[in-house]
Amino acid sequence: MSDLFAKAGLGFDSQQVTDDQGPAGPLADQLRPKHVADVVGQDHLLGPEGTLTRLIAAGHLPSLIFWGPPGTGKTTIARLLAQDTGHQFQQISAVFSGVADLKKAFEAAKTRRRAGQRTLLFVDEIHRFNRAQQDGFLPYVEDGTITLLGATTENPSFALNGALLSRAQVMVLKRLDEAALETLLQRAEATCERQLPLTAEARAHLIHMADGDGRYLLGLAEDLLRGPDTPEHLDVQGLGQRLQTRAPAYDRNREEHYNLISALHKSVRGSDPDAALYWMARMLEGGEDPLYLARRLVRMAVEDIGLADPGALRAAMAAKDCYEFLGAPEGELALMQVAVHLAAAPKSNAVYVADKRARKLAKQTGSLMPPAHILNAPTKMMKTLGYGDGYEYDHDVEGGVSGQHYFPDGVARPTLYEPKDAGFEARLAERLQQIARIRAERAGD
Repeated sequence: MSDLFAKAGLGFDSQQVTDDQGPAGPLADQLRPKHVADVVGQDHLLGPEGTLTRLIAAGHLPSLIFWGPPGTGKTTIARLLAQDTGHQFQQISAVFSGVADLKKAFEAAKTRRRAGQRTLLFVDEIHRFNRAQQDGFLPYVEDGTITLLGATTENPSFALNGALLSRAQVMVLKRLDEAALETLLQRAEATCERQLPLTAEARAHLIHMADGDGRYLLGLAEDLLRGPDTPEHLDVQGLGQRLQTRAPAYDRNREEHYNLISALHKSVRGSDPDAALYWMARMLEGGEDPLYLARRLVRMAVEDIGLADPGALRAAMAAKDCYEFLGAPEGELALMQVAVHLAAAPKSNAVYVADKRARKLAKQTGSLMPPAHILNAPTKMMKTLGYGDGYEYDHDVEGGVSGQHYFPDGVARPTLYEPKDAGFEARLAERLQQIARIRAERAGD
């Protein structure tokens, strides 16, 4: 069977495993590509016109930061870059290494440099190093002692020092798509010389379970190919009983948290209830604090719906109260309900914009006093100074609007709040137009 797979042109090197020797190591390590052409899912970097392909062809390797999800080939590509550009590959992990380990790595690189050998220092989880430790790389990068290749699952803009980023190019690795994951399964089958005992639907489900992580997929495949005997052609249900499904990648304190809440907020703002439900579900399934979501929904109600639907804020607050009263999972339904309400509601950011205008005007005008006619005059002296003089009590005026000026003396009346023609706010716009005519008539007098 191995000859059959070789003729299929899958293009990888693998070790033969014999029954006497047992597995030569984890399947993911056995299938680690030996050449850049064997790497799957990163054609934008390693394809014919890929960025790294051009660097290899030029024989020039600058310091790099690989940013991407787990299981996308960061370590493998680093090894192959060192191999193809004549660098000695040295690897450390920020999780297990300290200052002493860094010093040893730098000294080893200095020794190689004196012998005419270049060093590619691969630092896994580089974002785990603090700022001082990250700064420690700078002189060795600048003088050419090392070519740094850092790997991170975190956004480098937030996780790495600006000084370090300015000396390295960031390469984004993509989560593996279905075609790339299917290729990995075929390679696993070729190495183990047997087919996965899955129906077509179960095979597709296995790929879905990997969530773009090639290493995780190969771990699942190894359990099926080398683990206890399984019936032929497991269906989706049988696969689920055999393998445990991991939770989607989500970290409440890191970038994925902010990416998903941004997606939720913009889905609500964009009036897409289905997308709002999806992102809410993603966050809840990932373990997000429901009260955090409740707070964000309240913010959406005041920022993006506003007075176009005055009931939106009440609904958001009620959903928060409902969750606190019922708890999970029943209370989460209230959060889903208000997400749909907010997404389907008419939208207005008029008050949000007016707030910014009002704050800007307040800073510009400083500590100007209100006009005297709207100041209270509880004492005789204040009455003598003109406090309250000429004030018209609006409830006593026909129509309930006097049209008096309420800004400080010398400040021309601005228009800060401009209601949108949506929902309840459209009615407010008509009301404010009537009031504006009353003011204009009074000013004309």
